[in-house]
Order: sequence, then C-alpha cells, then structure tokens
Amino acid sequence: MPKPSSKSTPKALSPEDLAEIRQIYADLEKRALPRDCTGLAGCCQFRLTGRTPQLTRGEALYALIGVRASGRRELKPHPEGACPLLGRDGRCTIYQHRPFGCRTHFCQAAGGMYPRRHVVDLIQRLEALDEKLGGDGSRPLEKALSGT
Repeated sequence: MPKPSSKSTPKALSPEDLAEIRQIYADLEKRALPRDCTGLAGCCQFRLTGRTPQLTRGEALYALIGVRASGRRELKPHPEGACPLLGRDGRCTIYQHRPFGCRTHFCQAAGGMYPRRHVVDLIQRLEALDEKLGGDGSRPLEKALSGT
C-alpha cells in the first residue's frame, strides 16, 4: 500500500495517537536505566557532539505541542549549532514533550544511549505510529519539526 502524500498527512495528533505517544514515553519511564544527567545540556550542542536526535512524525507532532505551549511561533536555528529548542537559560523549552532520543540519553556524559534491546519494542511502536501518520521514517530534529 503506498504511503499517503504529504498533503494528506496530519498536522496534529488525534486523541488516540496522542495517547499512544504518551503511553510509549510512560512505558519508557517505567524502565529507566541509571543515568547521571546534570542538566547541563551538553548533549544539546549538536554541532559540538555531531549528534542530533532523529524524530518520527508522531514525535515531531508531540514536540510541536511543547513548542506551542512554550509560546514560540517559529523555530530558528541556534547561532552556535545547538538544539533550537534550548531556551536563553540553556534549558530545554519542551522538556515534557522532548523526543525519544533525548529521553534515552544519547549523551555520553550522562551514561550513553540506552541499549537497543532495552527499548526496541518502544522504537517499533514509534515506527508503527509514524507509518500510520504517513511519515517516512525518522528525520533529524530540525527537519522533522519543520516538515510536519
């Protein structure tokens, strides 16, 4: 079955899809691994780390709920190549709506990425939701947020 064109893809999550993404994140919280995150946002310095979270369409739509709640109307690239979601205080402006990659601490200083075997079922659920929403797989954060 062909994927829907971008013209037919949703611009918002349905209540059912919103509940699914929230449940995926809740299920992740139940199996959290020991981490030593100091909240310094070192992992958010994309240009320095060379790593950027990859978002599915569902994650991007959920993150945009956080963007709107933060009062932002648009995302501008960070002048130093950091995450465009960092506030002036250096903290995430959408922390409660942050993507899966941010939740699984790809930051090496905090303990590194969760082992795939620990979260593969959750990744598969995100991918299934992506397909349902007409997404075309994970994309870098900025592209995912601008393309939804």
